Amino acid sequence: MRNLLLSVATVLMAGATLAAPAQSAQLPKGAAHNIVLVHGAFVDETSWKPVADILTKKGYNVTLVENPLTSLAADVDATKQALAKQNGKTVLVGHSWGGVVITQAGDDPNVSALVYVSAFAPDVGQSLAILAKSGPATEGAAAIHPDDKGNLYIDPKVFPSAVAADLPPEIAQSLANHQLPLNHAAFEAPVDTAAWHDKPTFYVISTKDKVIAPKVQKIFANNMKARTTEVAGSHASLVVHAKEVAAVIEKATLVK
Repeated sequence: MRNLLLSVATVLMAGATLAAPAQSAQLPKGAAHNIVLVHGAFVDETSWKPVADILTKKGYNVTLVENPLTSLAADVDATKQALAKQNGKTVLVGHSWGGVVITQAGDDPNVSALVYVSAFAPDVGQSLAILAKSGPATEGAAAIHPDDKGNLYIDPKVFPSAVAADLPPEIAQSLANHQLPLNHAAFEAPVDTAAWHDKPTFYVISTKDKVIAPKVQKIFANNMKARTTEVAGSHASLVVHAKEVAAVIEKATLVK
């Protein structure tokens, strides 16, 4: 999975130079220097690489969380461990399932803002399972099935069109065939904290998303009173529209 997602970044960012050291660029005065990126289910942290490369080159200290995807508690713990290593204000960002994780983990005092990218945004007492039932059915959600061990996958035949329709077909199919499972326990666990109640919040809505319906994403954003940006991308918009996503994260670093 890691090599596959790195190949995505290579394809989409061909000709880009390697990211410069974090201290090589001058950040805006008062900006949060730290950005922590939390990935979703079925992929690993390298799904954030195109965005991370853009932000690192601009001088931000970027950390990619490696979620074990075994439970909500485990993913929150991995995220809090990453937050504990930050020095100063930090923007916490989640994609898809990662939105559930940052909702729970984002109460950390160093977190100055939250950014949701095509992400679930539960309130206290809500789980991913509850949220999945609350909106219109999507092609991607309908294709999520458990194996005999209770691990959840997206049907590999449906994955390319439902999750990554705007990626090169061969890469989308490779990602489909090398998914990282989300344990059913994570799917069913409710959050007991909703950090967005107390933190400035941003939301990137993917208008061609077939996993989380754009209509539902707008409901999440409205509930949180988030500052919203729309991109004409699939659920994989964090890769395909990395520049736009990075720009939203930069705006989030400037909140007081």
